[in-house]
Amino acid sequence: MEGITEGVNSMSLGVDTQKKNRIQVSHTKKPLFFYVNLAKRYMQQYSDVELSALGMAIATVVTVAEILKNNGFAVEKKIMTSTVDIKDDSRGRPVQKAKIEITLAKSEKFDELMAAANEEKEAAEAQEQS
Repeated sequence: MEGITEGVNSMSLGVDTQKKNRIQVSHTKKPLFFYVNLAKRYMQQYSDVELSALGMAIATVVTVAEILKNNGFAVEKKIMTSTVDIKDDSRGRPVQKAKIEITLAKSEKFDELMAAANEEKEAAEAQEQS
């Protein structure tokens, strides 16, 4: 029985192939700053983050990356563009969509900026309570 359990545990089913530090961005589902804040959390946890999007969501990913870079939280590591075939059920044939993947790493000032932002948040909460 141990051999079966060991074999099942070592089996790769292709389910866990998605990277843990990847954020797949949609342009309709969540507001822009949801992704900005999520990317900050991912960078705290993994030190870098991969933002990924298809089609119309590409503009959202680029905006999120630029906000993080311009505010000093991140530095650009890699940008990759490609096209992918997506099966369109209404047309019954594959449709090509543009895809972008932007990898950002923590900036040198990241921890300092996050600490300052947390202090501001705590001060604002304390002021609301009084």
